[in-house]
Amino acid sequence: MKSVILIRHAKSSWAEIGLSDFDRPLNDRGKEDAPRMAKRLLDKAVAIDAFISSPAKRAKKTASLFISEYGGHKDDLILVPELYHAGADAFFHAIAQAPSRAKTIAVFSHNPGITDFANQLTDARVDDMPTCAMFAVRADIANWNEFRDAAKQFWFFDFPKSR
Repeated sequence: MKSVILIRHAKSSWAEIGLSDFDRPLNDRGKEDAPRMAKRLLDKAVAIDAFISSPAKRAKKTASLFISEYGGHKDDLILVPELYHAGADAFFHAIAQAPSRAKTIAVFSHNPGITDFANQLTDARVDDMPTCAMFAVRADIANWNEFRDAAKQFWFFDFPKSR
């Protein structure tokens, strides 16, 4: 059994008018939400074995804050350029390339792609993944390259304002 947790980046800042979309940082709420959501996973005893992210600044920072809560190091982050403005194929490819030893991976990306991808995986549907939302599925597979074609079971959906 392997598990995928899709995580939309935390709330980003629009303070710098001329900043490119790729370079937008997290705002204060985003910097608070990311560690809080990671703690929710830790409280449920959810282990994450690999952290995979879009290289965009806000996604990378969200992933880094999760890694910190998990006691990891910034070198634990796997950056996948295709996860910026990703479609389903980019998500499936990133997952297929996950470390084979990993049982649970976290994939950090952006809307609208992450919501669209989540809605393709199971019968569970979300209208829109809010910032720092987590949508998790499980698949009875031995290798990550089997994920695309495997039957997937909805595990959980959580987001910062759900509590």
